[in-house]
Amino acid sequence: MSQASAGGVPSLEVREAILGRRSIRRFLDRPLREEDTLALLEAGRWAPSGLNNQPWRVILVEDRSKAAEIAECTRYSSIVEKAPLLIAVFLDHSSSYDRDKDVMSVGAFIQNILLAAHDRGLGAVWLGEILREKDRVRELLEAPPEFELMAVVAVGHPAEEPARRERKALDDLIYRRY
Repeated sequence: MSQASAGGVPSLEVREAILGRRSIRRFLDRPLREEDTLALLEAGRWAPSGLNNQPWRVILVEDRSKAAEIAECTRYSSIVEKAPLLIAVFLDHSSSYDRDKDVMSVGAFIQNILLAAHDRGLGAVWLGEILREKDRVRELLEAPPEFELMAVVAVGHPAEEPARRERKALDDLIYRRY
């Protein structure tokens, strides 16, 4: 397990994971091992949440016919159809106490999954555009009405190696400093 270096700067291992992770949109036609799937969910499980309410719930999709149905709900259908694993991530309103905080917690849950996928040599992409059809996806997955779709994460063995993309300079992000 990595340790933070002096001054609170992430260790090299954590920094490399953060900087090295890329959104992978093309996958090899190869199923994931169950241990990999469980490792991703375990990493997500440790995301922070207000009052430790852990408001996220997931539905795993490995069935190609179900993936094809979900693919009809997004313009990124080729990603959804070809990913060996889809993780539909929901906010469980019955576990929620503050929507804004809980939505942020679900984001942390997803980020942990993305980093864990990268760490295991897998590829993943966070699909948000599918939220335009979130009610339809919920119906297709037979999720209860208190589940609100937050994203679908497509996971698999990478069939591409995207180049590193530029980020805004820190000076462009810091609006004011007191």
